[in-house]
Amino acid sequence: MSQISCEEKSFKTAVLFVIALTVFLVSFSIGAINIALPAIGNEFNASAVELGWIMSSFTLSSAIFLLPFGKLGDIFGRKRIFSTGILLFTISVFLIVFSQNSAMMILFRALQGFASAMMFATSMAIITAVFNPGERGRAIGINVTAVYLGFVTGPFLGGLLTQFIGWRSIFIVTLPFLVLSCILIKIKINTEWADAAGEKFDWKGSLAYGFAMFALMYGVSILPSPMGWISLAAGLLLAALFVFIELRVKNPVFEFSLIFNNRAFAFASSASLLIYAAANALPFFTSLYLQYLKGFDARAAGLIMMSQPLAMTLMAPVAGKLSDKKNPGLIATIGIGIVSFGLILFCFINENTPIPYLVVLLALVGAGFGIFSAPNQNALMSSVEKKHLGIASGTLGTVRSIGQMMSMSTAMMLLLFYTGTEPINPSTFPALISAIRTGFLIFAVFSALGIFASLARNRLKN
Repeated sequence: MSQISCEEKSFKTAVLFVIALTVFLVSFSIGAINIALPAIGNEFNASAVELGWIMSSFTLSSAIFLLPFGKLGDIFGRKRIFSTGILLFTISVFLIVFSQNSAMMILFRALQGFASAMMFATSMAIITAVFNPGERGRAIGINVTAVYLGFVTGPFLGGLLTQFIGWRSIFIVTLPFLVLSCILIKIKINTEWADAAGEKFDWKGSLAYGFAMFALMYGVSILPSPMGWISLAAGLLLAALFVFIELRVKNPVFEFSLIFNNRAFAFASSASLLIYAAANALPFFTSLYLQYLKGFDARAAGLIMMSQPLAMTLMAPVAGKLSDKKNPGLIATIGIGIVSFGLILFCFINENTPIPYLVVLLALVGAGFGIFSAPNQNALMSSVEKKHLGIASGTLGTVRSIGQMMSMSTAMMLLLFYTGTEPINPSTFPALISAIRTGFLIFAVFSALGIFASLARNRLKN
């Protein structure tokens, strides 16, 4: 019995290590590229909007494919989808190193988003399947900590690498670790999870969903242009078609019963959507603020920006472990309330804001986010049946990506409105700070709505 227990423990440790290492590398790339954006913009002579698309192409691609890959994992095996995602992400990193212009960069970042969708659509489902309810919150907390640790080291190491070697080096350093992940999942994890094996994949629904997501998010990103409104209208029609298909197909890519009949799942998803919509563009705005308005180099800006993900990293494992013993919905609500307070304070920053004050605000938002994430994910994943874990994991990743895209689309729209399409220069600095402050006001509203969604979830009877 003890031998079996040791083998089981070793297997769980291997699963958690491989997944945590992989999500760490993905989040490191995201955190590092935030700090490298001005250097990329200078090399490619890119506008603020083009820099925004370097970030948004990743999020858009990820959002389109997360839900289908969650269902594909349920049918064909979550390990298979996850490991393929690692391989494709490794290839995309190699291609980015050789980008010659902003268009190539945007294209390869979209490939990264596609690969990350394969990993994030299945990673949480694998963890939920492997770990029992009494230990699941701790495992999720460790996984979330790995994500935030990537965000901590990303700006710091990314700033150093960009400053002394060049922005391409932030991708080169991840390649050997990505290869290691590919090897470990092959030799250490010999179990497959496919609880919906034999079901037919819903291609019609997946296509309608993908085109709807693209049209909606692209439309939002180019508002208020006429094409933006046309794209939004097309997206809404395609979304209606998606719902029509899903309610009639035998094995849908998304189970709407999870929304209609599982209110805990619905409210947890809504809270996640809104907090990511509120907080995702914060590093993007902060990077522009520090390097353009404050004149810091990439290394110094990265050090300052570390305060947010560092606070996330410190709080996530504590909150995750606590969610195994206490009401995870209540813990998540406290976290989103802290985020809201921090974003309200961000609305008042200007060119003369002291750096220590900015560090405190970043840490405050980071702490709130860390308190929110693991308990909310624990509550969401624990509310569904085993055969729907892939769909739930894909949904979790999808609402995160939609929220991130909402946040970046809002930021890009504000930059376009205030600064236009010209590269950022001293003449546009007053417009830039206006865009940033307006953005934080909108994000504070998003997070306040998230509080109501989380509170509604807490009122449900267990």
